[in-house]
Amino acid sequence: METIIVQLPDGDARSAEDGPGRPALLHLGPGDVVDFGRGLPGGGGVGIVLTDPGVSRRAGQLEAAGDYWRLSNFSRSVSYVVENLEGAGEYVTVSPGRLGAPVPFEFSRVLLPALTGNAAFKVFAPQHAYLAEQPGDGAGEQTVHPFALDPAAKYFLVLVALCEPRLRDPSDTALPGVGDIVERLRPLESCRDLTRSAVNYHIDYLAFAKLRLDVGEEPAADGARTGAKRARLASLALRFGLVREEHLALLPPRGAGRPVPREARA
Repeated sequence: METIIVQLPDGDARSAEDGPGRPALLHLGPGDVVDFGRGLPGGGGVGIVLTDPGVSRRAGQLEAAGDYWRLSNFSRSVSYVVENLEGAGEYVTVSPGRLGAPVPFEFSRVLLPALTGNAAFKVFAPQHAYLAEQPGDGAGEQTVHPFALDPAAKYFLVLVALCEPRLRDPSDTALPGVGDIVERLRPLESCRDLTRSAVNYHIDYLAFAKLRLDVGEEPAADGARTGAKRARLASLALRFGLVREEHLALLPPRGAGRPVPREARA
């Protein structure tokens, strides 16, 4: 049983069985380990070769363990970053000298500081285990879902449009404004008559009724208050996976918008 699959950096063609034009892959089973780094001259001595001169010859190690994997950082001076390729900007930092740091992501990219930007490779952990659906025993009161959202509701479309930039690019910190959300959703038949006031209503409904945000002391200016509320909504929805990449299919194709009337933008 293989636990993880490593997609080797571009140019590493040692896995010829993967065929021309396909990325070279390294398959690891439970207990297998592989070193990564610049290696000896010609790339020898490590299983994952990162050719940048800023990377140590033996920079670290991967270990397949059960249904996850561990990362060791052999550097004494720089941290490594593991990005979640399915998440909204999620990552873990492995500090210098840390050994056996567990990585919880199924699809990851390991980034090392390098002279030419970042040296990187991808790791896939396809054998994650999940609890099977089991009926309750019927005893006691039924558990109430803390975030009961209806994907068929218009407020959910507003939330997806709000989170779209970060779902498509986790490094994008910009959030769409209310007018942008109106324009994004207008091509949908159910949103032909959507207005800024309606979007603001849905944002308030999400913030105070559905997700119960603790707004605390908000900025006095209306624009700042609305912007802070949108930022906290997006952060909560993405952190808990309430809006995911598959929900982007609810939105109209990008570029399908039409000009929004001036009164909707005002």
